[in-house]
Amino acid sequence: MLKKIIFFSTSYFGVPILRSLYQNGYDISVVYTQPPKKSNRLKIEKSPIQSLSETLNIECRTPAFLNDNEYEKKFLKELNADIALVVAYGQILSSEILSLTKKGFINIHASLLPQYRGAAPIQRSIMNLEKQTGISIMKVVEKLDAGPICNSYKLDLLKNENAESLSNRLSSLAAEKIADSIDDILSDKAVFKFQENSKATYADKILKSEGRIDWNDTSENIIGKINGLYRNPGAWFMYKGIRYKILRAETSNNNGMPGNVLSDNLEIACLERSIKIIEIQREGKRPQKINEFMLGSQIKKGSSLKDA
Repeated sequence: MLKKIIFFSTSYFGVPILRSLYQNGYDISVVYTQPPKKSNRLKIEKSPIQSLSETLNIECRTPAFLNDNEYEKKFLKELNADIALVVAYGQILSSEILSLTKKGFINIHASLLPQYRGAAPIQRSIMNLEKQTGISIMKVVEKLDAGPICNSYKLDLLKNENAESLSNRLSSLAAEKIADSIDDILSDKAVFKFQENSKATYADKILKSEGRIDWNDTSENIIGKINGLYRNPGAWFMYKGIRYKILRAETSNNNGMPGNVLSDNLEIACLERSIKIIEIQREGKRPQKINEFMLGSQIKKGSSLKDA
């Protein structure tokens, strides 16, 4: 008999994983995702997970909340599922919800736990210039990302890699590896090991204000911020009251006063060395490659972006 699986996810990170489970013949009894949201154009936007579920003809439920939701708790209890898989769902689940499957709730977390527990492990690992990250497959407990781990898989960061690229690679890695973990858990072969809580670090939710670039920082740290916050909320600076988001950049060896524009190709001095912008987006405008952007830009060689 096929084992019943519940899948909880909302973001694009979960899409390859859900598709992999479906293509490998697992019985996804129901999918839970966050409810649709209104976009800027007043259109209703479904989560990527809801869209995929509908394409695959899997039942999809979108309650605004699960804890203290008697209707959904009754549904889950009667479903009597074997296991639940949680992948960037967006809600913290109560112990009562976590008790409603036979083998528990399993989470795929985008870091090598206990490092980078929390909401933004991918962004924080890039911003902190880590060389390696990975995924951890663990039991969900009430304490944030603190459950015992059955498997972890490492991944080296690529040179100048951004959050979008790393997220896609980690998601693909999870999609490739999750079946083995699920099979072992369902057959009671999985070995779960407790995390070393004394070594835990945290990846707090990203605030928009963190995106502002401090030119008194090193070029490496600024590149880490640009890549870690790509595409949203993005790393940005102000010039003459207008916000500019840097989408892609690379380090350069030239030096100057921090914040000074050193060339006509928008090379900007930092505390140590400089950065050369490759792609930029002016507030309210579309993204532009630097050659196109500089044709009509007020920012010229000799301009100062510090405190501008």
